[in-house]
Amino acid sequence: MLSLEEAKSRILAALPQMPVEEIELEFSLGRFAASTLVTQIDLPPFDNSAMDGYAVRSDDLKNASSQHDVALRLAGKIGAGEGASRVEPGSCIRIFTGSCLPVGADAVVMQEDTKTEGEKIIFSEVARPFKNVRVKGEDVRKGSVILDKGLKINATRRGLLAACGISLVPVIERPRVGLVATGNELRELGEILRESEIYESNRTLLSGFLNEIASVRIFPLVRDDLGMTRKSLEHAFSLCDVIISTGGVSVGELDFIKEAFEAIGGVIDLWKIAVRPGKPFVFGRWKEKFLFGLPGNPVSALVTFLMLVRPALLKMSGAAHIELPTMEGELVDEMVNDGNRRHFMRVRWEAGKVYRAGPQASHMIGSLGEANGLLDVAPEARLERGKKVKVQLWALPDE
Repeated sequence: MLSLEEAKSRILAALPQMPVEEIELEFSLGRFAASTLVTQIDLPPFDNSAMDGYAVRSDDLKNASSQHDVALRLAGKIGAGEGASRVEPGSCIRIFTGSCLPVGADAVVMQEDTKTEGEKIIFSEVARPFKNVRVKGEDVRKGSVILDKGLKINATRRGLLAACGISLVPVIERPRVGLVATGNELRELGEILRESEIYESNRTLLSGFLNEIASVRIFPLVRDDLGMTRKSLEHAFSLCDVIISTGGVSVGELDFIKEAFEAIGGVIDLWKIAVRPGKPFVFGRWKEKFLFGLPGNPVSALVTFLMLVRPALLKMSGAAHIELPTMEGELVDEMVNDGNRRHFMRVRWEAGKVYRAGPQASHMIGSLGEANGLLDVAPEARLERGKKVKVQLWALPDE
């Protein structure tokens, strides 16, 4: 059996990055930047007012105080989007939030701090230079990096790109991933279960993670039959870059994934990982495409997906960061691994505390609803309550 680290290293070395494509910013949410992006404009692009009020020359108000009012002639008005004018000595201009600062002005006085007397505006305090002024380029300078290569374009980053006038962005193509589930006992949602049958859930479980990083296609259930398994894999590979199968990768008489894969010309690169749950894991290649064969038990499928498949697909997608985020916390419950393989236990991290998420058997999917992370527990280890540990999170609390 391979260690998790060796298996991951071999998988990552085998996988290429997907090609680059240029897409409209509107459709870029969730994609990974294929290159570092630099802004060609300043933000803000011009000096403008941060308040509704009056644009002034600060020198005109240097003697203003509560005991000494200064009156300035109202020389005009500038609305947002209107071109700038000029403020002459002894005058002021009505201005609004976002309006271009007129030439000669170096400060804005809030309208609440003034009085109006006919065509004059009365000021009772000094105006510091650049008070209530948003200076050109103070937020983002022209020529500065606004998005690093490999970062995901999320809502806020997309907003920044729009503010900088970027309408087309280079991104990495999403890998096309197919989900195949095998097993005579499996039934589709909506069908009536007979005795000894269960609803198939692995494709639904995994697609929830995959939709963020890949274009996902779910294929029909496959019965435990060599010919049907072979036909299903051939069809799936004709439409996808990567196939993720669940079930059929162990050593039973009805486990046909490895045999069917080799029958269509696939080459198995590795099998069996020294982890719990998830030992019967397969990785192989068919021409320029790849197979990840996951165990059928839901928790085993999830653990191997998170530890091995997710980082591989993120690499293909051009992501700079491919590992799950980790958070430190204090164990509330004792965690014991009495086996000879490292055990990725389901836990819940919340507010710096780490709780056991129910029974840890690989078929018990009920605990997944309570969990939001995995705790890596070494073979034959006992982690006492109160111990500081690091949890690999797949979700934040209450997500």
